[in-house]
Amino acid sequence: MPFRLLIPLGLVCVLLPLHHGAPGPDGTAPDPAHYSFSLTLIDALDTLLILGNTSEFQRVVEVLQDNVDFDIDVNASVFETNIRVVGGLLSAHLLSKKAGVEVEAGWPCSGPLLRMAEEAARKLLPAFQTPTGMPYGTVNLLRGVNPGETPVTCTAGIGTFIVEFATLSSLTGDPVFEDVARVALMRLWESRSDIGLVGNHIDVLTGKWVAQDAGIGAGVDSYFEYLVKGAILLQDKKLMSMFLEYNKAIRNYTYFDDWYLWVQMYKGTVSMPVFQSLEAYWPGLQSLIGDIDNAMRTFLNYYTVWKQFGGLPEFYNIPQGYTVEKREGYPLRPELIESAMYLYRATGDPTLLELGRDAVESIEKISKVECGFATIKDLRDHKLDNRMESFFLAETVKYLYLLFHPNNFIHNNGSTFDSVMTPHGECILGAGGYIFNTEAHPIDPAALHCCRRLKEEQWEVEDLVRELSSLRQSRSRAQRKTMSSGPWEPRAGPGTHSSPESREQPRGRQRTPLLSCPSQPFTSKLALLGQVFLDSS
Repeated sequence: MPFRLLIPLGLVCVLLPLHHGAPGPDGTAPDPAHYSFSLTLIDALDTLLILGNTSEFQRVVEVLQDNVDFDIDVNASVFETNIRVVGGLLSAHLLSKKAGVEVEAGWPCSGPLLRMAEEAARKLLPAFQTPTGMPYGTVNLLRGVNPGETPVTCTAGIGTFIVEFATLSSLTGDPVFEDVARVALMRLWESRSDIGLVGNHIDVLTGKWVAQDAGIGAGVDSYFEYLVKGAILLQDKKLMSMFLEYNKAIRNYTYFDDWYLWVQMYKGTVSMPVFQSLEAYWPGLQSLIGDIDNAMRTFLNYYTVWKQFGGLPEFYNIPQGYTVEKREGYPLRPELIESAMYLYRATGDPTLLELGRDAVESIEKISKVECGFATIKDLRDHKLDNRMESFFLAETVKYLYLLFHPNNFIHNNGSTFDSVMTPHGECILGAGGYIFNTEAHPIDPAALHCCRRLKEEQWEVEDLVRELSSLRQSRSRAQRKTMSSGPWEPRAGPGTHSSPESREQPRGRQRTPLLSCPSQPFTSKLALLGQVFLDSS
């Protein structure tokens, strides 16, 4: 097995400079929106455990507890902060006991990493305060949404929250996170075209589509992914039915010879006959719904591109069979390897191991440098860029390792499990069925149900107390024959949705207002195909 790349990654020399605020790869000062909360430390933490390095996992947990502070005056991508920081902290929290970390009473429904995840997620909530419920793409972690912030957000930046936010609501007992994630999902669903497609960018204030290219790649990808994974994680038939409807439209309008093209969302006419490397997650997603034959055919198309260049270029022109100008690079993305891992678990086809072998050999031969693995700037001549993305450690390495490690605990089929006694009863954890978020952070669904049962019972008692209190107050007012100070509004019933800002909060869970009063000067930003570029000048 090709573990020579996967084990001696030199994680310490890669991770520690970020924590200590070292200069970036180009010698410039680090971007505070990423470095100030030790992004790579959080993003790679669960990879340490999956590779078996429990001692380093324990040390990094201590470093994070002592040093991470989210009260910083920086503009951060709502999408990236959620999938990397919130997702990474939730996963590490749920894996802490397996890693030998001493957990507090009440775990997994409480713990320091869980509190950090909740704090980070609360910093993102102001972004959801829009007329549509769809979030802004960027938020200031200290001041909320900047005045003049662009209202244009990519589809993935709106629909990629349900896995992390529903997990957070289940573990903490605060429903606001799952509420806002579901509203955002539904608004996108309601905004689809008459032929069943969604575009690439939308105005979150008006709900009007700004970029009308429809496809499965950059700017859209993880929206579809989270409909499937959210459905599995939460056993939600509605989310799965939404995806299956999208899947029909995608096959009807974008599917050609086992490739997926970009089309105009209202007409279905081809707008870009290209394959993007980010689309390579799709065969893995198809495997999760049991569509193995179609998944394998598309995977083999993508694999031919890999063999042509020794990696996947960001854009590949399908009719011409070559790279697209200025999109020739390969930043060591995980998506094709991710699909290989899922499909190998489903089929055992040795072709998938061949892809894994090719990936290991290509990455080691082309991109390995003194202290990490460099982005390949151009696959045509294998020139390198002086940077390494955190998703290489969080995703690429992890999926490669899991592809070749059939006995890893992540692959547990339910034959073994951990029984955890909490003050509230017994929890069964670690039985398998892990759901990876889009940054490859595994979530144990059993923990959600363990904590949810406790929280729902708590909510029922609190609702009863509030109703009794309200009844006593009403009787008292009637006896004094005084009038109420405001109009009566009906209480939201079980079949209706109450917005996060109108939801009545029990006294023990009162939070600071989601809206702030920003005074930060507007900083211009550009959102392009799902990537948010920040002007840090």
